[in-house]
Amino acid sequence: MSKLTLTFDNGPSVEITPQVLDILAQYGIKSTFFVCGKNISHEPQRAILERAKREGHWLGNHTFSHAIQLGATDDPAAPRQEIGRTQALLGELAGAERLFRPYGGGGVIGPRLLSPAALAFLVEGKYTCVLWNSIPRDWEDPTGWPERALSDIISREWTLLVLHDLPTGAMPHLPRFLDRVREAGVAIVQAFPDACVPIRRGEIVGRVDHIVATDGPPLD
Repeated sequence: MSKLTLTFDNGPSVEITPQVLDILAQYGIKSTFFVCGKNISHEPQRAILERAKREGHWLGNHTFSHAIQLGATDDPAAPRQEIGRTQALLGELAGAERLFRPYGGGGVIGPRLLSPAALAFLVEGKYTCVLWNSIPRDWEDPTGWPERALSDIISREWTLLVLHDLPTGAMPHLPRFLDRVREAGVAIVQAFPDACVPIRRGEIVGRVDHIVATDGPPLD
């Protein structure tokens, strides 16, 4: 049986994330929300995250600005500003495992994801780095993304899917997608496939050479 791990990036959105939580509750699905620090400093957004945590979802760190690819910057302070600052904002809302997803610039897995300094920061901070193997580009095609996602899911044993809880027009199609996933007999799980987790609790457990820039500034 194929498995699917459902994750959401870039929120929370006051307009969209509560609707996504309603849908997930209706289907009995637990997910992970990788949030941007710039979106969680105000009470309405924090209330959404508190609800997500109460309902059993995991909350992860998806950089502060969602504008800097850590493997493409020579700023030695960037890991602390983008990762550490967001983790501090998450505070007790984060679980025991510090989940981090790098900014991929359109979902591209490559050396622009992390710098050597960012890798060192994740290891020293005992973070778990969560990547992905399916990006159906829901922000570009709000109505057609379910078909691309389903094609990915049926082609592999375990899919880690990235969607976006943002006002793009994509999330109203989430129930239709979930219905088709269930019809296909796919099991929806909250855990992450090992192949998408190269760093777990600060330990490098998988390949990282393809996601780390070959040179860069040292950790400040």
